[in-house]
Amino acid sequence: MNHQLRHALADMTAFDGHGAILILDRRSGAGRGHGIVTEMTPRLALTLAAALLFAGVAAGAFGAHALKARLAPDVLGIWQTAVQYQMWHGLGLLAAGLLLLHKPDSVALAAAGWLFVAGIALFSGSLYALALTGVRGLGAVTPIGGAAFLGGWAAMAWAAWRW
Repeated sequence: MNHQLRHALADMTAFDGHGAILILDRRSGAGRGHGIVTEMTPRLALTLAAALLFAGVAAGAFGAHALKARLAPDVLGIWQTAVQYQMWHGLGLLAAGLLLLHKPDSVALAAAGWLFVAGIALFSGSLYALALTGVRGLGAVTPIGGAAFLGGWAAMAWAAWRW
């Protein structure tokens, strides 16, 4: 971010005026970060879940209709795997958001939410890209996303245990 823009946005507490979604602060000192710090709130988790689930339905329909005649069956299977994992973990993010409504200070639930988002981006994103481009190297990213999914479920279990 360039220096002038950073100062123009300094001390802005949120994109939408409801707080805790985006914090930019140019001041240094105890408790002050540099750049963008994003907190997982129930509102953010639920919004991201809805958007990712919407995108998952759209990706599924796109694969079933537009890509069916263009991709080999094994590659279409890769696409379908990406859609399925996006949908399941979008629901996991939705659950994390609903639980955050009851336990907004739960670090484990917030971590689960971010891990589900990261997992969808890395796991499903790499599989979508692999299916569309055929670049096999993209498959190397997929296990990182899978590990994020596992971490998300472990964090969710930890949050439930500590409830």
